[in-house]
Amino acid sequence: MIFEQTTLKDNYLINLDLKEDERGFFARSFCEKEFSKQGLNTKWVQMNNSASKEVGTLRGMHYQREPGAEIKLVRCIKGEIWDVVVDLRDNSKTFGKWFGAKLSDKNHTMMYVPRGCAHGFITLESNSEVLYSVSCFYAPDTEGILLWNDPKVAIEWPIKPLIISDKDTKGDKIDKITSIKL
Repeated sequence: MIFEQTTLKDNYLINLDLKEDERGFFARSFCEKEFSKQGLNTKWVQMNNSASKEVGTLRGMHYQREPGAEIKLVRCIKGEIWDVVVDLRDNSKTFGKWFGAKLSDKNHTMMYVPRGCAHGFITLESNSEVLYSVSCFYAPDTEGILLWNDPKVAIEWPIKPLIISDKDTKGDKIDKITSIKL
């Protein structure tokens, strides 16, 4: 695996080191030793799967407060998404800043989302499927939603969202969110 630090502290893009031959490829998508060497989480308690039928489906921007604040390891296993992380951590130099990248079944890139950050994505292909591991069990009482189009955060979505859940349209603007103490 190849770990690439993004502009946000502890946020990484992880590219698989493909071993290819006439059959296809083999790659490791998780290795406790390699993640530990980078100082990253190695304990995953849930693996979630999300499928979106239409291009322009937006999911997010979700986050968890303590004691349920979670780390995510996100991979698009079918189709293509624009994956976004927003820093909501207390005393962070990049509080309110975002980072986004394309994840697809072709580039095999993963996004490591640190604890205390909001996460979401928009589908760039129909029938896109996302698989992600989380470090904490889902705790609805610690969940929050950052408004996906908050002008103060100014995420540059590559396409206009066409499908958004009611829950996600009712997110809070960043001015109403108390930074996440970790």
